[in-house]
Order: sequence, then C-alpha cells, then structure tokens
Amino acid sequence: MSDGTADATTGRTTGRTNGPRVLPPLRRWTEGGAAVRIGGHSVFVRQDGPAQGSPVTLVHGFPTSSHDWAAVVPALVGAGLRVTTLDLLGFGESDKPRRHRYSVPDQASLVEEVWRRYAIGTTALVAHDYGVSVGQELLARDPARITRMAWLNGGLYPDLHRPVPIQRLLHGPLGPLLAPLTTQRRFAASLRTVLGRPVHEEDLHDLWAAASRAGGHRLAPRLLRYIDERRRHAVRWTSALEGFSGPTLFVWGPADPVSGAHVLPRIRARMPRARVVELAGPPAVGHYPQLEDPEAVAAALTAFLAP
Repeated sequence: MSDGTADATTGRTTGRTNGPRVLPPLRRWTEGGAAVRIGGHSVFVRQDGPAQGSPVTLVHGFPTSSHDWAAVVPALVGAGLRVTTLDLLGFGESDKPRRHRYSVPDQASLVEEVWRRYAIGTTALVAHDYGVSVGQELLARDPARITRMAWLNGGLYPDLHRPVPIQRLLHGPLGPLLAPLTTQRRFAASLRTVLGRPVHEEDLHDLWAAASRAGGHRLAPRLLRYIDERRRHAVRWTSALEGFSGPTLFVWGPADPVSGAHVLPRIRARMPRARVVELAGPPAVGHYPQLEDPEAVAAALTAFLAP
C-alpha cells in the first residue's frame, strides 16, 4: 500500500512509497555468495541453481548491486537455470577502492574472469542500467559467447539517456563534494523519482546499505564516468547491440524518466525481430522492473531463457 498520492496526469505515485517487500534481507542474500579474489580485489559472486543447468549471468546497475535480482532468481532456478550474479567492482559486497579508475571495459573483464573461474563457457546474459553498458562491451568482444540477451531499462543509446538532476550534479565538478553528503533519505528520494510503482521502505533501506557499504556512496562521481564512456564507445556498443544475431528480449518499464518509453520506438525500429515486453501496468513500471514488478520480469525471463 502506498502512502503517497497518484499524479492525475501520469498515474505515477508521488511522495513516500511503500509497496510490498519483494527482496529477501540483504544479509541473507550475501550469505549465499562468496568472495573471489580478482585482480587484487575481492569480488562478490553467487551461484544458484543446478550445476549442469543452462547458464545465465545477471548484471546489475548503478548505484545498487546483485541484490536487485534476488526476487527473480528463484524463478530462474526453478526453471532449471544455472544463475550467476556478482557485484561489480565498487558496488555491493565487492571491494570499493577509493582511487580506482573505474571503467566499463574493466567491469566487462571482471565478468569474463568470473566466467573463467566458474567454468562458464557460453551463457545467456541479462543486464540492467549500468549493466547494459557492460553487456554491450561483452557483446562487442565476443558475441558468439552470448547465447541470448535480455535487457532491462538502461542507456543503450547515449543520445536518449536522460540522467536525473542528482546524477548530473554528481557527474559534474561538484560531484566529489556532494557525494559524501548523500544520506539514506536522499538516496531513497532520488530512487523514487525514477520509479513508476511503490517500493517497500525495507527494500530501499537494503539498496542503500549495499550502495553505502564501505563508503561506496562516495564513489558515485567515479562510477558515473560511464556516462562519458557511453558516448565515447557509442558506435561500437550500438553496433554490438543491433548486430547481435541471437535471441533478444527487452523487458522495459515505460514510466522510467531516464530510459523509459522514449527508447522503445528506436528499439522496435532498429531491432524488429527482438521481443519487447512493455510493463505498462497500470500503473506503469519505471526504471527498476525487477523490483517494481518482479513477477512479470521473472515470467518474461523464464519464458525467454528456459531450455
């Protein structure tokens, strides 16, 4: 139940939100994973499902962690899939080196090393937000390794990406001064601006706990350099996306102001063979489909991924 009010024009909920809790407690999620040493850093990795199941790798977005996927993983496991999730460097339970120069290609190399460590050859790939750039880099490197690709809201086309005001501020020259001032309340308020449906306060608390662990919220200006990388690699990454010959699925929240309904016409025009699941509601889903409507996301992914 929401304690906010619905905007009569958009149908979106404004003010405080408190939908049903969908995520397991963060501690329970992290207890199910392991720390793997990669490139001198500790990286959090989870393996769920049968060892011989068809592999699928889930890549999370900014500024959260693999915990984002926790509500849909059980359905994927139930469909017999071998599910790999990880916290990218600078996120969640993985190390958060302060002076590291974070880059999307380095994060893609991290994913490839996880695959090597866990003997994962070909795999399906599911990506959200920041993770879509990692996914595009992985496709550009070795499209034959990806059996099928599913995308959730993210900046696939940099010219269509519309960062919210706080992202623009953190990405700008004042970012290093503003990032340490981020609080749980400000974090939650910022997330609510990109949601189409209510998310439970405890889920928001756990998202903040993952993002802020070990001072991770201070890294936002460094991590947000991915906005520049998207522009710099636009041709390569867009070509990889549109040129991928395997099955492609888009599970999209149209109420997302960052990468929402305005992206879908281009997706449909450029990739007419791809399947598009638009979570239009009512109410329409926003930037976090896997949190706002995990049942619909799980159903779409299992239908697409299950052997």
